[in-house]
Amino acid sequence: MSKVTTILLLFCGVILGTAQAQNACIDCHRLKTPGIVSDWELSKHSRNAVTCDVCHGSGHSSTDDIANVRIPTPAVCAPCHETQVAQFTKGKHADAWAASNAMPTAHFQPMAMMSGMKGCNGCHKIGLKTEADIRKLKSEGQGYGLASCDACHTRHAFSKTEARQPQACQTCHTGSDHPQWEMYAGSKHGVRALLRQNGTLHESIAGPTCQDCHMSKGNHEVRTAWGFFGVRLPMPKDERWAADRTTILQALGMLDPDAKPTERLETAGEIDVMRLSDDAWQIERDRMTRACANCHSSRFASGELAKGDDMIREADHVMADAILEVASLYRDKLIPRPGNYPYAFPDLLTFHNAPTEIETRLFKMFFKHRMRTFMGTFHMNPDYALWNGWSELVEDYTAIKAMAENIRFKQTK
Repeated sequence: MSKVTTILLLFCGVILGTAQAQNACIDCHRLKTPGIVSDWELSKHSRNAVTCDVCHGSGHSSTDDIANVRIPTPAVCAPCHETQVAQFTKGKHADAWAASNAMPTAHFQPMAMMSGMKGCNGCHKIGLKTEADIRKLKSEGQGYGLASCDACHTRHAFSKTEARQPQACQTCHTGSDHPQWEMYAGSKHGVRALLRQNGTLHESIAGPTCQDCHMSKGNHEVRTAWGFFGVRLPMPKDERWAADRTTILQALGMLDPDAKPTERLETAGEIDVMRLSDDAWQIERDRMTRACANCHSSRFASGELAKGDDMIREADHVMADAILEVASLYRDKLIPRPGNYPYAFPDLLTFHNAPTEIETRLFKMFFKHRMRTFMGTFHMNPDYALWNGWSELVEDYTAIKAMAENIRFKQTK
């Protein structure tokens, strides 16, 4: 027997063995989890012979070794999707898991929500995890949410078509502090895109999706100029705005009482929730302007984006004054300063776990109404910018001033 013949026979044997193993997976899972099989059969993976073991490894072949199933992290996807994984790894979604763990409020939520992927981690699961993270989650019986790519390309179809639809973003980008879906769907951009999607408008009509603006040309970094918090460095030349932003950063624990950087600021940069230089901010602003220029003039796009910047400035002034009002109550010992927070400012990252009503109102003011003010402006949604944002922000401010006055009055009686 020739060497070539031997190699061919060995190769055929491997192929045959792989096919037999794959058939065994399909036969079993068609009974146990038929939805997984039907999704895979519709997928591009199926048509390109990406079999179960390619993603899940070969450690599982019966009910006795289920724990040996490999969860396909982005590293598993990278050999075939190198560009997309490299972009994702540099972007904000990759840092979502670390960001969730860094937030103080994450440690106050019921474990059924956090480990169960029903609270913050229901969306933040998209972030990259270390092997230690994965081992810990699996030891807790957590088999869902360990991967990342499937947050948008739902397994086991892993459809590019699905991930390109605006609804793919809806599950996570909705609700209290980040209602981007609601803003987008109610904006003229969203209305036209959704009418095009359902066939009311012609398929070639201009109607940008979330992906057109935030993932232009398929870029998986998904980063914005202002980041999640709507604060950045360096400070602006406008002295009032610089003072207001300093107060907000102090309440975020990113600057100390002397306006010096803290470890939190360093962490915020590492997990990509804010821009820490003019260059970093400008790169993302230019990226967005180019995306807008597909339908609008660059001059128009720049002008509209600048209005969002202006709304952050105006919201910051109201927000900073409210923060200082609560801080003055700490200073005068009229309400107790949380013992686990070292500075004479309310800790905004406590979110909804505030110890007093006035602090709860302040935190909601920052994470709900200030967010909606500037995000609604950037998303071209007048209702969110005004009634769900600015109007509620001003109402919060009025209520906080009245509550503070009432606290002071009770102390003087």
